[in-house]
Amino acid sequence: MQYDEIVYEIEDRVLTITLDRPDQLNALTYRMHLEIIDALERADADDDVRCVVVTGRGRGFCAGADLSAGASSLDIHDEEGTIGTGAHSSGAHRDEGGLVALRLYSMSKPVIAAINGAAVGVGATMTLPMDVRLASSAAKFGFVFARRDIVPEACSSWFLPRVVGIGRASEWVMTGRVFDASEALAAGLVSHVYEPDDLLGAAERLALEIAANTSAVSIALSRQMLWRMLGESHPIAAHRVDSQGIAFMGASPDGREGIESFLEKRAPNFPMNVSRDMPPFYPWWEEPAF
Repeated sequence: MQYDEIVYEIEDRVLTITLDRPDQLNALTYRMHLEIIDALERADADDDVRCVVVTGRGRGFCAGADLSAGASSLDIHDEEGTIGTGAHSSGAHRDEGGLVALRLYSMSKPVIAAINGAAVGVGATMTLPMDVRLASSAAKFGFVFARRDIVPEACSSWFLPRVVGIGRASEWVMTGRVFDASEALAAGLVSHVYEPDDLLGAAERLALEIAANTSAVSIALSRQMLWRMLGESHPIAAHRVDSQGIAFMGASPDGREGIESFLEKRAPNFPMNVSRDMPPFYPWWEEPAF
């Protein structure tokens, strides 16, 4: 796919996806959501990509859905009153932000959000399935759906309470107010706040730390273990999966390299790749049907 609304750049095994509609504060369009999903698909299939950073060009990260069509911007019906662009094969509408969120959720590579400016509506909710959220001190956040007479999208009714707790999630959704990076940090929505000029560098350093020191297969397993266990009712579910993971990885080339590099006090050189070396029990879950 040719990218018109994002930029796709790989350096030192780190992919940076930059939302690239700066004059519109990177507001999400139908085209942009397709490009983001395609970029994530490419990243997951590329063993040379070890970590993904997502950021925005200019003053905004993503100012929400593109509302340039005016009052009808969020109406997904065509002139005949039937479901238009974005329909699932069943005829049911599929929220574009939700499709991005679900693709992020299924990633085998870690994803870091470098939130450089306004992150409102889908601009905020698309970051929730990302693994680490870093923010500029100039960033603003808002789950503004009730103020636009819509509901939380991008699967955020599932993700947001898990990230910040039900009380804070309810407050932000029910008021729809916009808040600053310091409030986001205090609530755990972001893990660090940086001065604007330092944000992308901090995200890149974190991504490089992951790329240089960790096993890609271990990261892929660990990422999905953390997310999938949020829905389990008993720790025995985690015990079953981590027992299989320990047994598989302990006997693997990466397992041996991890121990040898530690004992020899050198940087590891893990040989395994996600594309060909995942354990036979992966994936251990079944995706729900829509």
